Amino acid sequence: MATDKEKEMENAAAHTAMKTPPIVSPQEWEAALQKLLVKEKELTRARDAMAAQRRRMPWMAVEKKYEFEGPSGKASLLDLFEGRRQLILYRAFFEPGVFGWPGHACRGCSMLADQVSHLAHLNARDTTLAYASRAPQADIQRLKAQMNWNIPWYTLTDTFDVDFGVDQWHGHNIFFRDGDKAFRTYFINNRGDEAIGTVWSFLDLTPLGRQETWEDSPEGYPQTPPYRWWNWHDNYDAEPSPHPLWIDILTDPEGAAARRRAEEEKGCKCG
Repeated sequence: MATDKEKEMENAAAHTAMKTPPIVSPQEWEAALQKLLVKEKELTRARDAMAAQRRRMPWMAVEKKYEFEGPSGKASLLDLFEGRRQLILYRAFFEPGVFGWPGHACRGCSMLADQVSHLAHLNARDTTLAYASRAPQADIQRLKAQMNWNIPWYTLTDTFDVDFGVDQWHGHNIFFRDGDKAFRTYFINNRGDEAIGTVWSFLDLTPLGRQETWEDSPEGYPQTPPYRWWNWHDNYDAEPSPHPLWIDILTDPEGAAARRRAEEEKGCKCG
């Protein structure tokens, strides 16, 4: 068995053998960056176009009545929306027979849970994120506390996972609620899941999207100016409308900065 010193030497030799890119001047590096940014902008625009196509996907009515178990008892699929119009439901593998049970959920599902951003921002866009597994609620609540996860997490009790393609593998199903009716609008799994976790990556999967005016959305979809709806995650309920100072920063950033510096100088007791 190799010693720690021998392993270090092996790693150093492997690093030396790497064929690294050329070393260039700052000017050449900046030119290479600008060239690459052209392609990255193309990728961004293509991603926006794909999200626009998702918003035009046909919907499938969910006719069957599914039942879940939550921390407060039985819950329907409509209950999982928590009163919002959009639901992103991830099938996480945490149950007997899964590697890690009962101490942990699947390693891949756990990594996804670790990278979920604060749910208040999704909720502010009328969207709920929830997880579902076959583990009993007692185990789910224990795991959430152990891993410091705040995602709503339900127990599967029927054929939902089979019917929606997540009985053998993880995946995100996207639903829209219209009154007492639920519709399946999108589904993504495999490598499509790996980059999900930010507010934007989640919203881009939904039928309403980010709900900002720059988006290519069907006529009549809810949209507000970008940035203005942003808030501190603990302040959405206290301040549902954009603060005037935040609007000032967005509409006149240079002027807002100058005014802030002037206020700071006025308040300075130097000298």
